[in-house]
Amino acid sequence: MTKAGALDALHDVRKQYKRNHALWTAKDEELPIVGTIAAQFNDAGVNELFERLMEKIAEKCGVKFQGEIEHHAHLKDTASQSMIIPPKRVRYLAEIAEGNAEYNKWVNEQAALGSQYYQLSGAKKLLPDAAAYISETEKNLLKKINHENLELIHNWPAVQERYKKEFYEFKVRDKVIKQPLTYKSLSGTLLSKVILPKYKDWGDILKWQLQENVPGEFPYTAGVFPLKREGEDPTRMFAGEGGPERTNRRFHYVSLGQPAKRPSTAFDSVTLYGEDPDHRPDIYGKVGNSGVSIATVDDAKKLYSGFDLCDPKTSVSMTINGPAPMLLAFFMNAAIDQQCEKYIASLNPSEGGTLKELIKERSKNLLQETSGIYKRIPFEFEKTREAPPPE
Repeated sequence: MTKAGALDALHDVRKQYKRNHALWTAKDEELPIVGTIAAQFNDAGVNELFERLMEKIAEKCGVKFQGEIEHHAHLKDTASQSMIIPPKRVRYLAEIAEGNAEYNKWVNEQAALGSQYYQLSGAKKLLPDAAAYISETEKNLLKKINHENLELIHNWPAVQERYKKEFYEFKVRDKVIKQPLTYKSLSGTLLSKVILPKYKDWGDILKWQLQENVPGEFPYTAGVFPLKREGEDPTRMFAGEGGPERTNRRFHYVSLGQPAKRPSTAFDSVTLYGEDPDHRPDIYGKVGNSGVSIATVDDAKKLYSGFDLCDPKTSVSMTINGPAPMLLAFFMNAAIDQQCEKYIASLNPSEGGTLKELIKERSKNLLQETSGIYKRIPFEFEKTREAPPPE
């Protein structure tokens, strides 16, 4: 039903069926002919076909699965409402390839201009008498070179100096991170982690920066980070099968003894499609198969039980698509509940007052702190408030 002419074909099949069975007055919805889209989840046509098939099995064999199959009246033929690739984007891979080809062409053009710029710069030094003419030619040439590319050319000496240092420094949340730029081999030889090309021509330098470049810089062919993380082995603690308890045990097993916890969660197809576990034949066999089944906040709490989700050394990745907002909400609620439980456990009722009173007192203090923040807001904000309605 996704291809052009599918509705016409469905009409012709129904028409021929009426002729063959002499059903001249039968309505289309009464015929055992259903249009379906197998690639569309929860497709109305597939559901109707399944219902009719189960009715025939019950009629001929007397077999009923989990009670009566509810039959939905045929209202309209199935329609393709959600397509993975819209018709206007069927060439998306070709568009990506064309975009890459256009970029490569532009890089070669800019690199050629960069080489000319380098040659003119050298000629100006060798021919001081023709400096005025060369400068005019150079001025016209610079108009054709992208200003960002000129910055790449002029900043190249600074890049070279940066990678000659002992440490590479960068900022993360106003904190300076230092990582060594060298390491020792087994034979004791000191080797650089990043080696820059020894190009002289500015065109070659520009082309290298636009096509390859150092790690952590566009176009990120050497990676999106300046250097690899140190202090822990790169580990992907991937798990997901059965219920949350089973997957939780697997997470604890694969992260045993590791300084950092990096659980990577695989969900079953039922969760990926945003469905709840059910006895329906098209769902029951897929629950917990090739992924963990998560349908509630309690499931998420069981899944990550024993892991401090707010610890900087804990990071969780989830392989999810459509229901991502709901799974993220489950995760956030599980993390909040963990912190609440830790706080409640830290309270000591024996010091005076009941647990309820201690929580109430803490809540009161938080409200006072919050109100103190609002009191420090400038008076201009008060002017913007609407006056209260007259009584």
